[in-house]
Amino acid sequence: MTCHNCRSECRKFGKRKNRQRHQCTQCGKVFTDARDNTLDGMYLPIEKAEMVLKLLLEGNSVSSVVRLTEVHQKTVLKLLVLAAEKCERIMAKRIVNVPVRDVEFDELWNFVGKKQKRVKPEDDQNLGDCWTFVAIERHSKLVLNIAMGKRNQQTTDTFVEAVRHATRHGHFQVTTDGFAPYRSAISTTLSDRCDYAMLIKVYGQPVDGEARYSPAEVTSTEVVPVMGQPDPERICTSIVERQNLSVRMGTRRFTRLTNAFSKKWENNWAAVAVWFAFYNFCRVHKSLRVTPAMAAGIADHVWTVRELMEAA
Repeated sequence: MTCHNCRSECRKFGKRKNRQRHQCTQCGKVFTDARDNTLDGMYLPIEKAEMVLKLLLEGNSVSSVVRLTEVHQKTVLKLLVLAAEKCERIMAKRIVNVPVRDVEFDELWNFVGKKQKRVKPEDDQNLGDCWTFVAIERHSKLVLNIAMGKRNQQTTDTFVEAVRHATRHGHFQVTTDGFAPYRSAISTTLSDRCDYAMLIKVYGQPVDGEARYSPAEVTSTEVVPVMGQPDPERICTSIVERQNLSVRMGTRRFTRLTNAFSKKWENNWAAVAVWFAFYNFCRVHKSLRVTPAMAAGIADHVWTVRELMEAA
């Protein structure tokens, strides 16, 4: 390093907060290497930050990450929110005008702060039930859009409008479950570019003595064409439902019967945004043997978590 003052060579002069310091051999001035601004001024080393995110993305809770890395809980949560902001920008910038053939919609439940039945009128109304809407392309496995909110018409409309922005103008087929708000949202927003059908599953009554959290048995399915001429052979929600399992396995906040649920809406959204960006760009899909982003043609290699933090 060259001295900024007298242009003489400097020697290494220890470290300060993990940054190398230099001292001029002529004038004695001391300089410190510029801080890496990937983490927006956080003092956490980028290698440690990458490890924290990897642990969170592999299904560890915040408390377990704190124990494993010895990073303070507030720092872990701050890093998660920062990474989520970057991931949102990446998804919005890169998942645009994507050619699609078959798109599946579904909603994934968890809760924030407390169960819905315990939410009081004076409480923050973001507490309670929280639904993550997911749109996935059946063949590339690319998650086109996510939206988080209450399971109502407003969230559905916002979600479908974003799917329109993410997909290329052309004809494709959409399949959803029997959630009624999809009818008006898709008919209004995607009527010029898709055929649409509902796949409604009929569940049987639980058997006596069956465990409380055992999944109900599907006794039959009903196909309801809603718009256009959907191909019966392509009416399916299996891919997006399998995706729901991946989310629950990779994001601790979605694991049932634990105390790792989100206490704040912002942290829940951060965990969701980071996981889906990781899924699209970093996680190699076993059946595709590439990432969904590579299969969709919007990435040319498998991203690392560090690339995800540096890309935005």
